[in-house]
Amino acid sequence: MTDNHGQVAGLLLAAGGGRRLGGRPKALLEHRGRPLVEYAAGVLREAGCTRVHVVLGARADTVRERAELPGCVLVDNPEWEEGMGSSLRAGLASLRETGARAALVSLVDQPGIGPEATARLLAAHRSPATLASAAYDGRRGHPVLLGADHWAGIAATATGDRGARAYLQTHADAITLVECADVAQPYDIDTVSDLAQYLQ
Repeated sequence: MTDNHGQVAGLLLAAGGGRRLGGRPKALLEHRGRPLVEYAAGVLREAGCTRVHVVLGARADTVRERAELPGCVLVDNPEWEEGMGSSLRAGLASLRETGARAALVSLVDQPGIGPEATARLLAAHRSPATLASAAYDGRRGHPVLLGADHWAGIAATATGDRGARAYLQTHADAITLVECADVAQPYDIDTVSDLAQYLQ
């Protein structure tokens, strides 16, 4: 059995500018009275990730001022406007010299995915060759666990808003699906109506 807590780093992508939210950065959306990025980073910690890197972009200085992220490594992505792919590349690059054998990648705008589902995915780690993904009624979703052996290939194909999607599509046979529909809801907060429905 592997010591996943020390070998898998949490990687939170929180750089988006919230274009469809009227330019409100998703990291700063309020959830339970605090910035959403705090909740999302806390989920990774509670799930068992002892190292958490948070990729910031839109209004990064304001996020640093308002959000309490003790113990997290904050990674600036100056190219955040290019989309999620640039944030994933920046995050994986920040992990290269840490000794992490895998990255558990989550998105800041999915508060319906909590520590229980995230811990299930963490438990799927076996080696740097592991690829695993949360699944919802058999459909692949987030978060995803990316073994270090795959980081270079993922970075080479992570463009625009695709993130790791292209790489995972070409390596579908290698992905371990971890069913999480019983403990999580994989909605995204992309629009103003999403805000009203999912955040308080």
